[in-house]
Amino acid sequence: MVNYFHQIEKLNSVHPEPSTSDTDCSPERPANPAPLLQLLLFVDKRSSSREQTRHIRKYLKDLKAECDFDLQIIDVGEQPDLAEHFKLVATPSLLKIHPEPRQTLAGTNLIAQLEQWWPRWKRSVEEYAAQQQSGPAMAAAALADPKPIYSVACATELVQLSDEVFRLKKEQEHLQEQLQLKDRIIAMLAHDLRNPLTAASLALETLDSTKKVKEGQKSLLTPTLAAHLMKQARRQIRIVDRMITDILEAARGTNAQLHIQAKKIELGAICQDVILEFQDKFQAKSLKLEIDIPADLPLVYADPDRMKQVIANLLDNANKYTPEEGTVSISMLHRTAYKVQVSICNSGPGIPEEDCASIFEDSFRLQRDKSKDGYGIGLSLCQGIIRAHYGQIWVDSVPDRGTCFHFTLPIQK
Repeated sequence: MVNYFHQIEKLNSVHPEPSTSDTDCSPERPANPAPLLQLLLFVDKRSSSREQTRHIRKYLKDLKAECDFDLQIIDVGEQPDLAEHFKLVATPSLLKIHPEPRQTLAGTNLIAQLEQWWPRWKRSVEEYAAQQQSGPAMAAAALADPKPIYSVACATELVQLSDEVFRLKKEQEHLQEQLQLKDRIIAMLAHDLRNPLTAASLALETLDSTKKVKEGQKSLLTPTLAAHLMKQARRQIRIVDRMITDILEAARGTNAQLHIQAKKIELGAICQDVILEFQDKFQAKSLKLEIDIPADLPLVYADPDRMKQVIANLLDNANKYTPEEGTVSISMLHRTAYKVQVSICNSGPGIPEEDCASIFEDSFRLQRDKSKDGYGIGLSLCQGIIRAHYGQIWVDSVPDRGTCFHFTLPIQK
């Protein structure tokens, strides 16, 4: 924090304005007391303002014969925070800061304004002095301990403290958001992981039970069913791994650098693998799945694991928001000579128009979804991955008519 006495000393040493006590409109006081009238003159270094400032200072010096005052000269270029604090709109500006009320004079006719207001300023000093004399004890205390001009230094401190408070509030809000995100993750982690872990556990326990069949007894599992259970277990474990990866990516922060290991891949095959992971979820809600992936789709240059993350997140959103017996569609097209476009749509409630621009922000969640499962990190992560591949991702949505998420990837030449 700035020591305001040091600030006063600094200001007076840069722009001193001597006080006179031969003629003074304040009551009788000890030698060299602080005048009651306190003025601030805000100036700048423009050549066009220097002459005007010189005339103002000369005029003020002549006025000292009528009523003594303290004057401080402040360069707005050196202390713009003070100009902002006093809400100045032009320079030069002359402020009367004591006695109250404060008053600001500004403009090219500042001297003319001062001529008009000077008698009232003198009268305000006389009235203030009379009030002080009305209480002998109060007046004696004021005369024994005259007040220095502290307004400039205090204003400097207030501006600096306001800036610091603003910065700390922003930092607090950011930390609170991070804590709330972690609280949501902790609260929902067990729930979200339980389903795939339970499915994988049941499949493995069923397979293990076949080994415990007594010799001579016929196994209840056919080779085909056993292979299906093993495949199911592996699929559910991959889902768990993807969920943990998403959470870890979010924990690294929005500015974390994504590690991309791009290579030539068949995006259609990647998409088909992810669709298999969601078959059970879609069947549980009787969702109709529409797939349009051309056989001659060109190869794209991308990280296969990252593409699985993006497609899985978008399919998970589609499953979550599509009502029972609704429709989820996946389509790909060779959009240009340089890009392939992927679209994943659902027949859910849609996204409010005012939220479409914020849907990809970190930890953003729609108001209607505050009580639903989810971290609010999936779409933000998708955007980071697609942008790291020099692609684009966006959303088209119509309330009550569904939502489509689109993204593009570069074609491997």
